[in-house]
Amino acid sequence: MADAPASELENQTIRRVYWRLIPILFAMMFFNYLDRINLGYAGLTMNKDLGLSPAIFGFAASIFFLGYMVLEVPSNLMLHWLGARIWLARILITWGLVATLTAFVWNPLSLYVMRFGLGVAEAGFMPGVVLYLTYWFPARYRARAVAGYIIAGSFSAVLGGPISTSVMTWFDGAAGLHGWQWMFIAEGVPTILLGLFTLYYLTDRPAKATWLTREQADWLEGELAAERAEIAQQGQHRLIDCVLDIRVWLLATLFGCALVGIYGLLLWLPQIIKGMGNLSNIEVGFLSAIPPLLGVVGTIVVSRSSDKTGDRKFHLAGVYLLAAVAMLGSAYVQSPVLAFVFLCVVGFSLNAGNPLFWSINASLLTGAAGAASIALVNTLAQFGGLIGPWCIGLIKDSTGSFSWALVGIAGFLFIAAAIAAAMRVKPREPELTGAIPSSVAH
Repeated sequence: MADAPASELENQTIRRVYWRLIPILFAMMFFNYLDRINLGYAGLTMNKDLGLSPAIFGFAASIFFLGYMVLEVPSNLMLHWLGARIWLARILITWGLVATLTAFVWNPLSLYVMRFGLGVAEAGFMPGVVLYLTYWFPARYRARAVAGYIIAGSFSAVLGGPISTSVMTWFDGAAGLHGWQWMFIAEGVPTILLGLFTLYYLTDRPAKATWLTREQADWLEGELAAERAEIAQQGQHRLIDCVLDIRVWLLATLFGCALVGIYGLLLWLPQIIKGMGNLSNIEVGFLSAIPPLLGVVGTIVVSRSSDKTGDRKFHLAGVYLLAAVAMLGSAYVQSPVLAFVFLCVVGFSLNAGNPLFWSINASLLTGAAGAASIALVNTLAQFGGLIGPWCIGLIKDSTGSFSWALVGIAGFLFIAAAIAAAMRVKPREPELTGAIPSSVAH
């Protein structure tokens, strides 16, 4: 059933909130992804400089996610209790410091330590931002809000390739440092500065927003309070409820399977493309930008379609199914050009599921239980980041090719599509804890 037409007050309030918050969240997300995936570009020359085999490089890429998992739930609870302004700034500043210091690793062990530390520093960022959006956007606007900043991940991959490989090429040897060292410094320092700016710019709740009129703040607080009350009518949510709710575990399994593909491809894409022909690092950087650029288009198109139709699960299943089929195509075709075309299709579809996943995840529970459930899902799902990049390296070491690795990724994406299609995300019966209102469950 179609929603009632929005009032002028509603339109003005949401527009002001969107343009106040989404741009800075976009910038945070841009550097979040860039500081995660720039290891893939560094590997074009760093692997030789440090004597890293594909398996060692893959393990270094994966150990980040172990560190990320360690503090994910506690970090999101700290954001809920201390406020987003302080806690998000802390996350940005500490991960920026670690990302910058990665420039000075000298052997595999030091690289492992810094990548693990980067994961610890970043823990809580993604679910924290999603939780923060629940303080500002009613559920009917949330997928578009998530899409508005989450596409920064694709933009960081689009611009990260050309920027990273250009810095590596042009600054190689400057002040006695390798190009990949300058890349880590150039992409880590801005994150620290952004964290300092966050302390000044962010507002924790609508009631504290001096940039909203009193009428706008009151309307928004009332809307969000009504949504929380509607969910609360289905039962009071305790912290233990996020563990007992089967949807949390299904959603974590689904997204973990998707992350095998997302991070496996992001961290290995430069080297996969490098293996397709005799290409310079800068050429690899620009070609690596095309699949995530298409991912921006896919994210916008799919999220708008999802909001318009009210469907989340079948849109989610569809994009993962398309990505799995295209991944198989890239593995089996003989033509490097056609293989790259299939990778572009993967790029279009794979990240388009992210705003749908986060919208479902943010709608399960409320209060501290909601904060914990968002973080728990994301924490459990990090098994995909743990096994994806590492397994690709192991398979590359043992077979000398990326083809079987792509087949394995496709299998995980098929599982993600099947869970999405079968998962029950509609409201439960009123007596069951953890149900969600029909206005946000699709």
